[in-house]
Amino acid sequence: AGVKDDTFNVLDLAEYTKNRPWWRKIFAPNSESSAEKYNVATQLVIGGVTGWCTGFIFQKVGKLAATAVGGGFFLLQVANHTGYIKVDWNLIQRDMNKAKQQLKFHSSGNQMPPEVKSRVDKVIIFLKKNVILTGGFAGGFLLGMAS
Repeated sequence: AGVKDDTFNVLDLAEYTKNRPWWRKIFAPNSESSAEKYNVATQLVIGGVTGWCTGFIFQKVGKLAATAVGGGFFLLQVANHTGYIKVDWNLIQRDMNKAKQQLKFHSSGNQMPPEVKSRVDKVIIFLKKNVILTGGFAGGFLLGMAS
């Protein structure tokens, strides 16, 4: 009369991980290092390809940003020279002195905020765990910047 049904559901972890995207396997917050998951060639390819794409995009966006900033300075100089705008150099000097004082005040403590320090520590731990992937990314990034 008091029969207890002891049935359990079995979770097949191999099937579960096959269905997860590769980036979750690598970058999951509780994941172990990629060295434990992938061979060296796979890590270098993943790191190199993502690094090259990042470097290539960074190069293109950097050129566009440099052109925009340079063009803006050029237009401001032309406008100043032709008399469309007047620069109050005394105000600029006063603001620069205030900024220098604030920088001296903030840099005198020489301490990072705890939030920044914890993030930096997490990044360093990730980089140490995934040295090959990081090296592939760095090499790919440099190649992407050069192309």
